[in-house]
Amino acid sequence: MVTDRLDRYIARNVLGAILVVQVVLLGLDLVISYINDLDDVEGDYGAFQVLLYLIMRLPWRFYQYAPVGVLIGALIGLGSMASSNELTVMRAAGRSLTRILWGVMKPIILVVAVVLIVAEYISPRTEQFASAWRLEQMQGEGAVVMQRGGWQREGDSVYRFGAIRADDTVVDLTRYRFEGRQLREATVAERAVWRDGAWVLEDVAMTRFEEGRTEAEHLAEQEWETSLTPAQLNRLLRPINSQAPSELWAYARFLNDQGLQATQPLLYFWQKMLMPLTMASLVLVAASFVFGPLRTVAAGTRVFYGVVTGLCFKYLQDLLAPASTVFGFSPIWAVLAPTLISAALGFYFLRRTG
Repeated sequence: MVTDRLDRYIARNVLGAILVVQVVLLGLDLVISYINDLDDVEGDYGAFQVLLYLIMRLPWRFYQYAPVGVLIGALIGLGSMASSNELTVMRAAGRSLTRILWGVMKPIILVVAVVLIVAEYISPRTEQFASAWRLEQMQGEGAVVMQRGGWQREGDSVYRFGAIRADDTVVDLTRYRFEGRQLREATVAERAVWRDGAWVLEDVAMTRFEEGRTEAEHLAEQEWETSLTPAQLNRLLRPINSQAPSELWAYARFLNDQGLQATQPLLYFWQKMLMPLTMASLVLVAASFVFGPLRTVAAGTRVFYGVVTGLCFKYLQDLLAPASTVFGFSPIWAVLAPTLISAALGFYFLRRTG
């Protein structure tokens, strides 16, 4: 019974600190982003609309800051108990370091569950809705949802997409059809419209390249034979880091089916799916700071080292991400390597404390 109460007490302190840190981080980010985005005021998109847009994006920001929030929150929660000698009393009463760590890990399980739910079901939808709402405020109904273009290969054809509108209309589509290495046809369409379960190209300029001659043709409409659906095109043109794990896995399978590299979607997929291990390793680092070499320093110093550690963790993942493409190793190792290094350092310092 006493053991359960101590676990709940540790969990309450750590979880409370994590929530406070998350609120502070999100608040600071909201204020800074609001000031920066005031330069984008246009049409019906005023200062109040900027604030609404940033509030819509809070689930995505929550997911982004979750690892850092867990690291700093665990540092503050454990550090406050260390400063008041509560951890010393617990250990003097015979409570092992392992048992204390288990009490810290319990609220992390809850945080991980919330983060995974946000990543899969909430943030992808709020990001898409926020982008559509913002552009419709700036440009009116039917505004372009995606401003970035994209390239995609399908069979013997290579496509360039300008953008996709809120009504699933593709704007500025170009298709290059090859036979082996030889370009045989180039098609430029002003729009591609989804009608009755099929794509129709509008205002089409087609150029055929035969041996020794070139033929040009202009069509008002033409059927576009493709396996790509509006949902798949939205996935292709949306920012990949904001997509749900299930969407990233489907995107990776689609690229593999086309014989293309799926490094980038797999990288973000494993980042999201291995989030529990990431957070656990950062909690170990936080605990090692409190029980290990930084146990005698001020709380502010521990938080500073925690922020530096979190930044180093992020930068290492960011460096390994392109390295997985250049050197050809699996994207899962770009995510696992920093996690395993953090966990190893945490275990090392904790073992030294006995």
